[in-house]
Amino acid sequence: MKILRTLLLAAGLTAAAVVPAVQAQDVKPRLIRFGYGLSESSNQGRAVKFFAEELSKRSGGKLKMKGFGDASLGNDIQMQQTLIGGAQEMMVGSTATLVGIVKDFAVYDLPFLFNNEREADAVLDGPFGQKLMAKLEERGLVGLVYWENGFRNLTNSKRPVTKAEDLAGIKLRVMQNPVYIDMFNRFGANAVPLAFAELFTALETGTVDGQENPVTTIQSSKFYEVQKYLTISKHVYSPWIVLASKRWFDSLSNDERRIIREAAVASRDFERKDSRELSVQSVGFLKEKGMQINELSDAELNRMRELVKPAFDKYAAEGGADQLKDLQAEIAKVRK
Repeated sequence: MKILRTLLLAAGLTAAAVVPAVQAQDVKPRLIRFGYGLSESSNQGRAVKFFAEELSKRSGGKLKMKGFGDASLGNDIQMQQTLIGGAQEMMVGSTATLVGIVKDFAVYDLPFLFNNEREADAVLDGPFGQKLMAKLEERGLVGLVYWENGFRNLTNSKRPVTKAEDLAGIKLRVMQNPVYIDMFNRFGANAVPLAFAELFTALETGTVDGQENPVTTIQSSKFYEVQKYLTISKHVYSPWIVLASKRWFDSLSNDERRIIREAAVASRDFERKDSRELSVQSVGFLKEKGMQINELSDAELNRMRELVKPAFDKYAAEGGADQLKDLQAEIAKVRK
């Protein structure tokens, strides 16, 4: 009997030791409203779905995320303000629309910064990107991870664009961001700031002639239905950023915050891989849909870099000199 009791006690201890960690965590049942701008079928929508599944798995089903796509909770700027007020929990949006909250984010919008995705990943996930992200907290937002929107390219309904002069007079929708407005005006376009949610209708009605976005967004938003010409320009690498309301995030337990951060990193890795695979497919898809595709030559890209050098000088003169110096140093380090 003594031996039996010992065996039973040992078995009990063993069973306790293998209780899933999620049961021992300080996690309460919560519904997280997550807003995003693109459609559910886009790479953005797929990453939100993956994020939700990771949260559920890591929390034993207690943290449930509901995605709201197609800007149904508002555009990026509206959702940022809603997060700051604590009326919405999470979102993903462009870093470009954060410039009104933390002006240093404008550094990512400078043209022709990165040569490839590897450089962008190293900078965004490294000390520079994390330091910049941390500045959001004093403004009521928590930055979790950077997703990839991708290298941005030009489309329009007027003519093929193979050199900067071809942009002359084209009404080009850009994000509501002074760096983008200045850049495309320097290229000779008529830059028109407009919320993304209004873009398809503006293209369809001729309010604007063209726009610039990654090829995955051009496909998922069906811009090929109202645009004829695509130019592979890769003029800007555009990150997305996953944000949480600081007011809400601070109310969570340590375990809940840890789970959200870990699931966010997993979603980042999923989203980047998915986005890059889809980018290759999207070019072929858009060609099949009848878009005429041109790629800018290296010589023309160098000309355009020279045309927009004043944008760097202007950014530095307006208080961004140290920020720009740090970023360029980080990129140089990666290239070595």
